[in-house]
Amino acid sequence: MRLMTSLALAACAAVAFSSQALAQSPAPAAPAAVPEKMPFDIPYGISIGLDHAKQLVAAAEAEAKKHNWKMNIAVVDTNGEPVLFERMEDAQIASGSISIGKARTAARFRRESRLFFNAYESGHTYVSTLDPTLVASPGGFPLVQGGKLIGAIGCSGGTGEQDAVTCKAAADLLK
Repeated sequence: MRLMTSLALAACAAVAFSSQALAQSPAPAAPAAVPEKMPFDIPYGISIGLDHAKQLVAAAEAEAKKHNWKMNIAVVDTNGEPVLFERMEDAQIASGSISIGKARTAARFRRESRLFFNAYESGHTYVSTLDPTLVASPGGFPLVQGGKLIGAIGCSGGTGEQDAVTCKAAADLLK
């Protein structure tokens, strides 16, 4: 009988202490401020053509050669569909599809693919639910000409920073 009484008292004490702890929980954080302007609201233009894509790939390749980096370079249209792909001699084979994915991500979301990498790094894993083809890694840049999105370029084969430097050299030609 003493054992039953002791167990009952212990259970009551546990409930009492846990209910006080729940009552002292911090209030949920306030929602983030809602921006008035839509971010990354770049209007779509006429998709990049093959001749223009060749010029940008040549610029990216020149930047990679300057550093002795072996890159895969992809240019996609506004829909994220490939226009031109180049694998430099001895570039990592697995990075071919990654370069296309980075370019596709930059085109479809109208922003640099690095922003998704930064979101993952800061603990916001929700981005993985946005699109199964999304590549969250530096090295994908939207191509904006005359204030309109005409496509994107993606590079892969080195570190994320090497990929970004290579592709940025090409994307900056449009500024």
